[in-house]
Amino acid sequence: MRRTVFPHKLLPWLLIAPQLAITLIFFYWPALQAFRQSLLKEDPFGLKTSFVGLANFRKVLLDPAYLNAAKVTVIFSVIVAFAAMAIALFLAVQVEKIRRGKGFYRTMMIWPYAVATAIAGMMWLFLFNPTFGTFAKPLRAMGINWNPLLNGDHAMILVIAAATWKQISYNFLFFAAGLQAIPKSLIEASAIDGASRRYSFWTISFPLLAPTTFFLLVVNTVYALFDTFGIIHAVTGGGPGKSTETLVYKVYNDGFVNLIMGESAAQSVILMVIVIALTAIQFRFIERRVHYG
Repeated sequence: MRRTVFPHKLLPWLLIAPQLAITLIFFYWPALQAFRQSLLKEDPFGLKTSFVGLANFRKVLLDPAYLNAAKVTVIFSVIVAFAAMAIALFLAVQVEKIRRGKGFYRTMMIWPYAVATAIAGMMWLFLFNPTFGTFAKPLRAMGINWNPLLNGDHAMILVIAAATWKQISYNFLFFAAGLQAIPKSLIEASAIDGASRRYSFWTISFPLLAPTTFFLLVVNTVYALFDTFGIIHAVTGGGPGKSTETLVYKVYNDGFVNLIMGESAAQSVILMVIVIALTAIQFRFIERRVHYG
């Protein structure tokens, strides 16, 4: 294997300097500032600051509202991540069966990903508005008193549906590419041996999609924890009764609305640790089952 040799030792550092600067300025510096602020207590106007150590963390972890947000986050994130991946995989498999117009269907499936998160949330809220929503009327006709503005379970269903719909296109893109990369000879050989399409998918196609599935599992976990903020903010604002208040939304609500800076910073640090731990667990216990062909 031929090694690449740079003419000057400083050149590699100059090439990666922009990315290093972006990472330091927009990730490490805010993270350090959040950790510093989590150890302090200050008034909303920032006129008086005192060091309190881990008191903010203790107060947050003993707060029933924070524990409720953690419970909501677990339910919301698990359902959104797995539903978005399962639906996208099903659609990608169905598109592979199309003989004519396959490119058109793929393009139409990818378009929803271009919709902004907040716009996606508002669209679903408009469609399921209890007063004039297009899909709210059939629900009422079936005897369901649909009202996500007052019913916490209905609100949770609505934000889960909106967040899942927003992410399906992204997952579909990768699953479709993964299915295309599978050699057709393997599928044809299994068909010659008398295997059904379903059996061929679960024994050949799905195991070969393991790298793609693992990548999307990590991405969808981060998406459900962070990128769904815009949907929740636009659709429910964490309500009703904090039934849709996730951890990331509570960080915003306590920090930017209620101006409880120390506790909000402590929550952001805890959330960062949770995400790092989840990612490490996924790489530690799930990636070992992934075979890269």
